[in-house]
Amino acid sequence: MIGGSLRLRLFAAGAVSILLALGLAALGLTTLFERHVERRMATDLTVILDRLVAGLDSDTTGKLTETDPPDDPRFDKPLAGLYWQVTAESGVVVDRSRSLWDSQLALPADELSEGTLHRHHIPGPGGGTLLAVERRVILSPRLGGGAVRVAVAQDVADINAATRDFAGDLLPFLGLVALLLVAASAVQVAVGLAPLKAVQARLAAIRVGTAERLGRAFPDEVRPLAVEVDALLDQRERQVTAARARASDLAHGLKTPLQVLAGDIDRLQAKGESAIAADLAAIGEAMRRHVERELARTRRTAGSVTARAAVAAVAEQVIAVVRRTPRGEVLEWSNAVPADLAVRIQPDDLTEILGNLLENAARHAAERIEVRAATEADWVVVSVIDDGPGIPEVQVPIALRRGGRLDQTGPGTGLGLAIAADLAEAWDGTLTLGPTAPGAMTAVVRLPRAG
Repeated sequence: MIGGSLRLRLFAAGAVSILLALGLAALGLTTLFERHVERRMATDLTVILDRLVAGLDSDTTGKLTETDPPDDPRFDKPLAGLYWQVTAESGVVVDRSRSLWDSQLALPADELSEGTLHRHHIPGPGGGTLLAVERRVILSPRLGGGAVRVAVAQDVADINAATRDFAGDLLPFLGLVALLLVAASAVQVAVGLAPLKAVQARLAAIRVGTAERLGRAFPDEVRPLAVEVDALLDQRERQVTAARARASDLAHGLKTPLQVLAGDIDRLQAKGESAIAADLAAIGEAMRRHVERELARTRRTAGSVTARAAVAAVAEQVIAVVRRTPRGEVLEWSNAVPADLAVRIQPDDLTEILGNLLENAARHAAERIEVRAATEADWVVVSVIDDGPGIPEVQVPIALRRGGRLDQTGPGTGLGLAIAADLAEAWDGTLTLGPTAPGAMTAVVRLPRAG
């Protein structure tokens, strides 16, 4: 599995590519510059060569000599890096520049056509490398006939120095270009990944309930992902709807048998079969609670992202129901929930949560039960407070566990708090119990705030 930052990987790949490209560009430009300087040097040497050929003549003794040598002072300075030489076909040096001193140009054995210009790299008298141009010249009868090789050479150190100077001027410019291109690459990565950030924002909106689908307002490369996610959401919504329908059918199917059982219990009690009636009543209550448990588990699969429930209204409705029970009639009830608070949950599920919490509080409260609510950032915290004996801290997990009953003497199956916790978790919320000190008991439900 490949982890890490996609942004960082793209930026690093872009930066490395830019540096490699600019490195190759620097190498290519310096090579082209070196070849350009070499061609320019060869052109200048050819001009000198033509002047040497034109100045060939014989002296009073009939010896072939150069009557119009180039006037560049480097030709007169020993080993100055610029040389000329006239060589007979026999290999004997006829004349040469003073800069060669007691050396001579080591011209390669070459088949020269008359007038053809050849270019070579040859070793120099000082140990360096020379760029040499030469031409084979046929002498006139007045000059004795035959042919000579006329060559002019220059040390390539001048080319190398010029290339180094060019590279020194080029590198700062390429460094600036590299910085600009890397910055542009960072901008490009940010712009390119912006649609993914938009997808993240839309998914977050779906999670908190301010949107239902991603939509199609994305670039061509990202749109298929958004379409597939929306299709997955559609499929999941259909599955949830079907699950809710099956749960409703289950509840409806068990309603009649439970009503029949309740009637049989009443008849048994009328006949004086109180023990049997009590056992059947306990069984019926257990069946009802298990059905409620399965319905709650079905609701846990998912809910609509646009669900909304007014906390004060639901709390008032549940209080009105529990207040009519024999235990609720003797208690003092308080609904201190602000009227404008709403949470992202189905009203039926919030009714189920508060119903279980208030029924549990009514069983244990001494005189008073209060429902409060407040906002904390993106959450709504609903508290059900009773003045009962409380729960020891070590027994809180038992109370929230399926089937966990701390009071084995009273009615119930121990599923109420577990169902409430399951429903709260299904809507990304939590249910906690506390404080645990004697004389006070608080059940706290945290649910996402509805926009």
